[in-house]
Amino acid sequence: MASITNIAVYDGAATPVLHTLLPVSVTREKGKVTAFYRENAAGVPTIAQVSCTLTIQQNGSGVYRVENRTVVPVMEAVSGQNSAGYTAAPKIAYENTVVTTGFFHERSDSVGRRLVRQLAINIDGNIGTSVAAATTGPIPDLFDLLVAPT
Repeated sequence: MASITNIAVYDGAATPVLHTLLPVSVTREKGKVTAFYRENAAGVPTIAQVSCTLTIQQNGSGVYRVENRTVVPVMEAVSGQNSAGYTAAPKIAYENTVVTTGFFHERSDSVGRRLVRQLAINIDGNIGTSVAAATTGPIPDLFDLLVAPT
């Protein structure tokens, strides 16, 4: 099993910012493994931190369902105070979420899974040149090797 470690990733801002997602938990129930990661940025409430959830589960027909769910909460803007001078704490206005799901038969191999994962990444990023596929880390382990963090 892959040991659970931090995920370091840059965002898509004009000046990219490095986000480090810390491992929070790994749960196992009824054949489903779920690993949860969350950023720990200073001055940002826990509920408003960037998060990533990785899951793997094999169904009765032998097909593995693997999923990477990345969530970026957006805080509402606080503007002013009421007549008593109270300013309410900001809440989450909404969340931007991207979910990548793979369905792989138990007879599939890691080479074929890596190939389709890299094709999807290249299509998502409009990559028209040769790019070496990442072969290590939590997502390649999950999609290519069907291994969840522990």
